[in-house]
Amino acid sequence: MMNDMTGEEIIVEMRGITKKFPGIVANDDVSISIKKGEIFAILGENGAGKSTLMSILYGMYEPDSGEIFIRGKKETISSPNYASSLNIGMVHQHFMLVSDYTIAENIILGTEPGAKALGFIPFVDMKRAEREVKELSEEYGLSVDPGMIISEAPVSVRQRVEILKMLYRKAEILIFDEPTAVLTPQEIESLLNIIKNLRDGGKTVILITHKLDEIKKVADRCAILQRGRLMGVLDVPSTDTSTMVKLMVGREMDLAVEKGPFTPGKEVLKVEDLTVKNSDGVTLVNDVSFTVHSGEIFAIAGVSGNGQTEIADAVAGLLKASSGRITLNGVDITGSSIRKRVETGLSYVPEDRHNVGMILDLELRDALIIRKYYLPPFQNNGILNRAEAETYADRLIEDYDIRCSRGGETVTRSMSGGNQQKAIIAREIDMDRELAVFVQPTRGLDVGAINHIHRQIVRERDRGKAILLISLELDEVMALADTIGVIYSGRMEKIAGADKLSPHDVGEYMMGVGKK
Repeated sequence: MMNDMTGEEIIVEMRGITKKFPGIVANDDVSISIKKGEIFAILGENGAGKSTLMSILYGMYEPDSGEIFIRGKKETISSPNYASSLNIGMVHQHFMLVSDYTIAENIILGTEPGAKALGFIPFVDMKRAEREVKELSEEYGLSVDPGMIISEAPVSVRQRVEILKMLYRKAEILIFDEPTAVLTPQEIESLLNIIKNLRDGGKTVILITHKLDEIKKVADRCAILQRGRLMGVLDVPSTDTSTMVKLMVGREMDLAVEKGPFTPGKEVLKVEDLTVKNSDGVTLVNDVSFTVHSGEIFAIAGVSGNGQTEIADAVAGLLKASSGRITLNGVDITGSSIRKRVETGLSYVPEDRHNVGMILDLELRDALIIRKYYLPPFQNNGILNRAEAETYADRLIEDYDIRCSRGGETVTRSMSGGNQQKAIIAREIDMDRELAVFVQPTRGLDVGAINHIHRQIVRERDRGKAILLISLELDEVMALADTIGVIYSGRMEKIAGADKLSPHDVGEYMMGVGKK
C-alpha cells in the first residue's frame, strides 16, 4: 500500500496524465493523489478538463501518457468494467438509466442475482434483488422504491439510483460528475448529506464540480484545473473562496452583479389567466397572470416541478395554452407558431439544452445560425452563405468565450455541457429581440461563466429589453430580479418588487406557506 507522509493511505494516484483531442489539450501533465476515506473535489471552469480526467480514471478514455496507481498498484484501466473490478464507480452528469425498467432492474443490470426454478431452469431472482436494493438504500439513507419505473421517478430519485448502482457493485471509490447541476436547493442539501455519509462510511468520494459553496460544505481537499493544467491542490477548510476563484479563472474576479436603477418602460409581455394542462388533463399552470416591461427582469421563483417551466414553454410556443391569453408587443401570440413568436420579438433559452436548445450533431456555426439561416446575409436565393456563417460564429465564440476545439467547425455534441449552454445564450441574446426568456440559464456553468451570463442579462435589461427569468437558484433570483413572482403548485402565490421580499419570504411562498 502506498502512503503519504502523514501515514494515510493513498487509494488513487494519477501521475503525469496527458490527454489530447483534435485541436485541444484536455489534460496537460496532471498529477494528483487521493487519500482513502476523503472527499476530494476537482474544481475548474467548463472545459478545464475535470470530466476528462475522471473519465480516464473510470476507463472511458485512455491517457496519451501518464500512469495510474490504485491502492499502490499500477493499473491500465481499459474499460468501465475493469474500473468496476477495481471498485471504482461513477455517477455521470447525464444519467445512464433504462427508462422502462424499474429501479431495482436498473441497479442489478449486468449483475443479476440468479436462481433456478425446479432446480435447473435459470431465472433472475427479482424478489431477492428488490430486497437487497431496499436494504442497501436504507443503509446509506438513499430512500427509493425498488419497484418504481425510472420514467416516473423525479431527477433526485434517478440520481440516488445511480449511486445505488455503484454501491451494489461494491464500489469503494465513488466519482460524482457535476451531481447537483439538475437538483433543487432542497435536493442539493440532501445529496451533500448523502455524500458526507458515504465518506463517514469509509468510501472515497471524488466530486467534479464548479460550485464553490458546495466544495466548502463537504470537501476535504480540492484540485484546481485551468485549461487542462493543474493549478494546485488545496486544503478546503483553510482556503478562502476568492483564492479558489483566482486559481480557477486565472484572475481576480468581482462576483457582484452591478445593476442600474430600475426604470420600467412599455409593457412587452402580458400573460392573462394562463392555464396549461398535460396530455392527461392534469393542470400544470393554474390561472396565472403577470406582465413584463421593457427594462425589467421579472423572475419566477419556485421549487422544481411547480409549473414555472411550463409557463416559459407556453410563452415560447412549445406547449399549448389550455386557456388564457399571451400578448407580445401588443400582438396576441396565444396560438402562433414558434417562428411567428420569434419574429414578433421573442428569444428563448430553454431548460433542456440537449433536446430543445440545440441539434447536437450540427457544427457549431450551423447551431448558431439555426434561428437566422433563412434570412440575409446567411442565405441568398435559397443558398446558404458559409463564409458569413463562419464569420458570425467566430464573433460569438470570441464574445461569449465558447471553448471549442475547431472553432465554427466543432461538432456541438463534442463540447462540454457548459459551453453548449454558452452557445445557446450567445445565439439567443444576439437575436436582439424585445423579450428574452431565460430558463435555468446558468445551470451547469462555472463561477466565471455564471458571472459573465449574469452581466449579459443585466446588460440586456439596461438596454431596455424585457427579461423573463426562471431559475431554481434563489441566490440568482435575488441578485438579478427587479420583480419576483413566486409559483407554488401551478399558481402564482405572490408578485412583488425584489426590494420588498427577503430570501426567507420567497422561500415561504415557494413552500406554499407565505402570508397572503
